[in-house]
Amino acid sequence: MNAVLQPFEARFEPMTASWFDAVLRVEQSAYDHPWSRGNFSDSLNAGYQAQLLAAGPDGDSELLGYFVAMKGVDEVHLLNITVAPEHQRQGWARVMLDALVLWSRSQGALWLWLEVRVSNERARAVYAHYGFRHVGTRRQYYPAANGQREDAVVMSLGLS
Repeated sequence: MNAVLQPFEARFEPMTASWFDAVLRVEQSAYDHPWSRGNFSDSLNAGYQAQLLAAGPDGDSELLGYFVAMKGVDEVHLLNITVAPEHQRQGWARVMLDALVLWSRSQGALWLWLEVRVSNERARAVYAHYGFRHVGTRRQYYPAANGQREDAVVMSLGLS
């Protein structure tokens, strides 16, 4: 007997501190070196674009993912994009990238930039498929196991 998937509505909403517990659960389940509550709080306090992708009715919403981005003069820098592990491989990363690109263009950005761990081949493939290009490497950018550091691949997407 096949399980029948129930339809649901997904929506974007601004990240607020009231979501931090849910965001941190996702963040900690998705990464070996997750952002802290302070990283998210600092991002909101700095006025960065921080959006949640949630499903279900208000008050009983399930967090599908989120992103945090920083606007520059003519560019946007994607700082964090995460899909909850139980919802990965369902197209939600693309939905969030689409929303980020639309917002970035509305802000007059010509470029969207990001860094991604060299070892995160799946994310690199998602970004490349979306149209991001590898433009450089930041040596020893990310913390890694046993006090080591890991390189970051710098990627960009033209928005004009």
